[in-house]
Amino acid sequence: MKRLSVLSLIVALSFAACSPKTGEMLGDAPEAHFDQKAIETSIDLTNINNDRLLVQMDPGLFSEDTVLFRLPRVVQGTYEISDFGSFTEDLKAYNYNGEVMPVTKTDTNSWSIPNATQLDRLEYYVNDTFDIEQSGKDTPFSPAGTNISEDVFVLNLHGFVGYFEGRDDKNYDLSVTSPLGMDYSSALPQLAADTTGEEVTITYQADRYFDVTDNPMMYGNLTQERFEAGGIEIVLSIYSPSGNHTAAQYRDVVYDMMQAQSRYIGDLETTDRYDIFLYLSSQQEDATGFGALEHQTSTVMVFPDMANQQMLNGGLVDVVAHEFFHIITPLNVHSEDVHYFDYNDPTFSKHLWMYEGLTEYFASHFQVYEGLQEPAAFYDKMVGKIQTAAGLDDTMSFTEMSENVIDEPYASNYYNVYVKGALINMCLDIMLREKSNGERTMMSLMRQLSEKYGEEKPFEDDKILDEITQMTYPEIGEFFDTHVVGTTPIDYNIYFNKVGLSLEQVESPVTIFFRDQQTPFINVNQSTGELYFMDTDLNTTLIDLGVEPGDIIKSVNGTEVTIQNAQMIIAPSFQWTPDTDLSMVLIRDGEEVEVSGKVGTPKAMSLKLIEMEDATEEQIKLRNNWLGKGAQ
Repeated sequence: MKRLSVLSLIVALSFAACSPKTGEMLGDAPEAHFDQKAIETSIDLTNINNDRLLVQMDPGLFSEDTVLFRLPRVVQGTYEISDFGSFTEDLKAYNYNGEVMPVTKTDTNSWSIPNATQLDRLEYYVNDTFDIEQSGKDTPFSPAGTNISEDVFVLNLHGFVGYFEGRDDKNYDLSVTSPLGMDYSSALPQLAADTTGEEVTITYQADRYFDVTDNPMMYGNLTQERFEAGGIEIVLSIYSPSGNHTAAQYRDVVYDMMQAQSRYIGDLETTDRYDIFLYLSSQQEDATGFGALEHQTSTVMVFPDMANQQMLNGGLVDVVAHEFFHIITPLNVHSEDVHYFDYNDPTFSKHLWMYEGLTEYFASHFQVYEGLQEPAAFYDKMVGKIQTAAGLDDTMSFTEMSENVIDEPYASNYYNVYVKGALINMCLDIMLREKSNGERTMMSLMRQLSEKYGEEKPFEDDKILDEITQMTYPEIGEFFDTHVVGTTPIDYNIYFNKVGLSLEQVESPVTIFFRDQQTPFINVNQSTGELYFMDTDLNTTLIDLGVEPGDIIKSVNGTEVTIQNAQMIIAPSFQWTPDTDLSMVLIRDGEEVEVSGKVGTPKAMSLKLIEMEDATEEQIKLRNNWLGKGAQ
């Protein structure tokens, strides 16, 4: 999962000033196979009932007197409670005579069905989640959520299809009925496509419930591009309510990205096909949780439709690249907690430093290593992560946080997996290259682990750090003990020094609200939506105006500031000149304070990675090895 914070989205927005039809197979579907009667499930997209879809399930024969039916409380990759059962209504069980059977709802996500030997089928309605995200109700992270409308259906199947306790390893036949001619895509193998009048029913096959939840679908008014990159079939599907964005616009950037990623990964076994589903939200009774959720052969990405092409180009590279690298971990390298995932009462692995941190590092590092990005941009990204991590709990054990990630105080530090998690792996990558004279890397380590474990063999959670130490060097184990299991903050200069870089404070020109494209002077209170000045060094203009850390921004130049209009107010600030007049109404200790003056030429002390003028030949060699084509 890659979650974009509200603030990071504002930053990005501010700086960014022939498709297959239903009934046509998207590629040759793998041949389906069965060793038992499948659970037959159907979803009808042609009959929306009060913004709901009907799901029908024929589970086959039961020998038990009572069975438990569930929808997921938690889904893989999200590290938070979603309670998909709360979006399920009017669940009914029918016996073989077509009569309604008694059903008892035992908790938010579970239903107990007695006399199960008589159970013929279940029927229930499912509400979507996108259109109630702004209602104040608890909803899943948008890329894990669902959408139901005549224009587009986002079918994260864990939100529609449930499982019977103890039968989550059974085959599923999943039939989806849609209007004839509607665009669609899914990586699930197709069994049949049957057309009746103006409707078509595609039947998909899943080997077990995990394959149902791991293969999202998108149906509707989509634009699509299908091509091969790095030996992988790519299917890019985009929904844009305004029509301002089409898959054709982003084909080339996705192609270049996937080609580079394939070179970076090398001969590690990945996948034959990869689906990218990009849903662009109108933000009006629509999705607001921007980011992406990974699956083994696809990713669902949610961004605002108001974004321009430059922003989405960057988002596709940064966010989708992150999700694609999940095919390494946790797909090929994962613990028992991941392999035997319990959707109702999960336990969590200690190793988010690897699942999310390493994935985020790869998503940044491959760009400079493959020559898609200049070293300076990569340096700035790493420095931005250092500064962001400093605002979180830098003394919290990463393994302890990972194991308890849905509980406080750990849940509020989850974002650190993308910042300090990436930095942990940056340090490990530099150490491996140094100790091996450039022969070993974090990628080569993951290849070794993939060969030892792989998709079907999990590692033991408590033993993997010792195994990695035995496979590499004692210093790697010491790093784990001190900075991953332990609580000692990392001195990044130690690792930058190895590659001839120095982390220094330098005075630089800035804008009123931002040091650079990653580091703002402001933050967002996630519970109130208020923007406020952070408890950090402010720039010279803000100091001269009398702004103090912690001041809440009520208005700028007479326009009240809200989280909804923040981008529209902040974006013009990058075009302000020294003579521009600026006035702000601030809230300080509950009282309004007005400040005003000229923008001037704001400056601030900023962290920068500087290439040492006196770097040794050995340091430069290691830096060049680390940066790859970016060093050329």
